[in-house]
Amino acid sequence: MPTERIRVGILEDQRVFRESLIALFESSGMEVVARGADVEGFLAQLQQQAPDVAIVDLRLERSDTEEVGNGLELVEKLRDQYPNTRSLVLSAFRDMPLVERCFQAGAVGYLCKLNVGCDEVLAAVEQVARGEWLVPPEFVVPATRSPERDARAALLGRITEREREVLTLVAAGTDNLQISARLGITERTVKAHVSNLYRKLGVQNRVEMAMVACQLGLARPADAQHA
Repeated sequence: MPTERIRVGILEDQRVFRESLIALFESSGMEVVARGADVEGFLAQLQQQAPDVAIVDLRLERSDTEEVGNGLELVEKLRDQYPNTRSLVLSAFRDMPLVERCFQAGAVGYLCKLNVGCDEVLAAVEQVARGEWLVPPEFVVPATRSPERDARAALLGRITEREREVLTLVAAGTDNLQISARLGITERTVKAHVSNLYRKLGVQNRVEMAMVACQLGLARPADAQHA
């Protein structure tokens, strides 16, 4: 868990909403180190200091042109150029394919701005700053009986205790090297466990693996860190 002030960046095209977020974060003891309405201007500010968490809107309208920017471009650039900055998407869109695209692009959290309050936004920033992932609760399968859930529960019952530990850490956004250090095993062994989990859970990537873990109700360690 960070001991220093959390550094936040805000990419948001609506000025009133952007300034409201700035006031919210600064009044809560966080430091806003970058702010803007377009990807290029936001990235230019990071040459001085990169944030721990970047709040990213997806649809970026501009007053000087009809062109609409895409916040996913920033998520991808942060993943590639500033790997220590964790992207938290704050958008009005709520369709599942788009949420999945955000995680695949490098986001570690997603919030729908239409149904969250100030306290929830602050809690979300603190959560992803700790190294955790934030999956929207409306996209987690309810704990009701279904053939798909029963099948996944059966698969979970067949994985080993060590694989369950690895799955829990993957769901927290922890990378293989950190899992190795956390569990006291080699990185090669971690990769073998992850490969087994791909096969047993029928998933294609770590995002899908994390979402399955959430659907199955696995607890995620609060102190797991993600590089």
